[in-house]
Amino acid sequence: MDAFYASVEQRDDPKLKGKPVIVGGHPQRGVVLAASYEVRPFGVRSAMPMGRAVKLAPKAIVVPPRFDAYVDASEAVFRIFERYTPLIEPLSLDEAFLDVTGSQALFGDPVALAQRIRREIRDELHLPASAGIAEVKFVAKIASDLGKPDGQKVVPPGTSKDFLAPLPVARLWGVGPKTEEHLLRLGLKTIGDVATKDVEWLTKNLGSSAQHFWELSNAIDPRVVVSDREAKSIGAQDTFDTDVLGEEALAPQLHGQALRVGRRMRRVGLKARVVQLTVKYHDFQSVTRRRTLEAPTDDGQVLYREARALLSRVDLSRKIRLTGVSAQELVGEGEQLGLFAPEAPPKTSRLNAALDQIANKYGSKAVTTADLVKTDAFKLRDGFYAEEKQARAKVAQALPKDEVRVVPEDE
Repeated sequence: MDAFYASVEQRDDPKLKGKPVIVGGHPQRGVVLAASYEVRPFGVRSAMPMGRAVKLAPKAIVVPPRFDAYVDASEAVFRIFERYTPLIEPLSLDEAFLDVTGSQALFGDPVALAQRIRREIRDELHLPASAGIAEVKFVAKIASDLGKPDGQKVVPPGTSKDFLAPLPVARLWGVGPKTEEHLLRLGLKTIGDVATKDVEWLTKNLGSSAQHFWELSNAIDPRVVVSDREAKSIGAQDTFDTDVLGEEALAPQLHGQALRVGRRMRRVGLKARVVQLTVKYHDFQSVTRRRTLEAPTDDGQVLYREARALLSRVDLSRKIRLTGVSAQELVGEGEQLGLFAPEAPPKTSRLNAALDQIANKYGSKAVTTADLVKTDAFKLRDGFYAEEKQARAKVAQALPKDEVRVVPEDE
């Protein structure tokens, strides 16, 4: 997706269309989460400190992030992907690898298929997307970057090495500023320069990463697309705009992440035996805690309760900048779950199925939990509650009267 967060904001607020938009937080300590293409000529980029960004573009419109809106848009994009292939490997909310090798007989060649997917994303979701088409992941990723904005680039079979050769070494996965500086000192300015060196010379000068860089520079990337169905884990994590302190502030974040993981598992028919919590502190130190469940589950509420229990096992006196919830040791619906494993409560399964249908049609905010509505972490923009009421009213109108029941407070 192109400038995903900013594109969602411009779609949802017509006043922002065509304007320089920065999605980010506090100007003194936040970072740029997304920069619209209108603001990029000023030098503003994602991950840039907000203080620097507003100096470069003082007339830019700064919009606080609305992660629930981005999650809804992401899930809608992935539902479009699923029309064409089950082999989808999510990288983030706004990016994925698709293996369409087996889809060509039904939907045509990859170039036409990419155009079709992008057109449906634009027509149905009113968002721009770009695509890269190639034989291997690494080349497809670079091609998609070069196809932006709102375009696509194809690297025909057998031409990947030549395509990579003139590109700067900074394009290689794993090359950061320090490694790039070292490569330039060695006289390696382009990917083609790396490809021409033998592995022994590279190992002498680059150490253990030499083989990796040599393979990528020669367009050797044997990794297959690993879908959620085949993944070893399914997770969701968020970096907070400002550091968070205390269990009360963190709990709603975990809740939202657990519900997202549960929906993804149900979509591909998997359940988790293990729940893992990841916490990253303000100084970038990370800790993980995990727990094996009594019975496999795809229920986001169960994942949340377990993640909340794991939260009590980490140091909460320090400020936290990221949390993540992941489901691990995944099993399919048809696999043996254990001799004495209890079956999932039928009411819970029916409830989750109904919630999934509502979320698919109206978005994840249409029916949600009280903590996600009330917390400031999800009240990130003026007018949120007005939008929430409108969404709830639409859902209520769509349901027959006999399907609506008000639950008394004591229940």
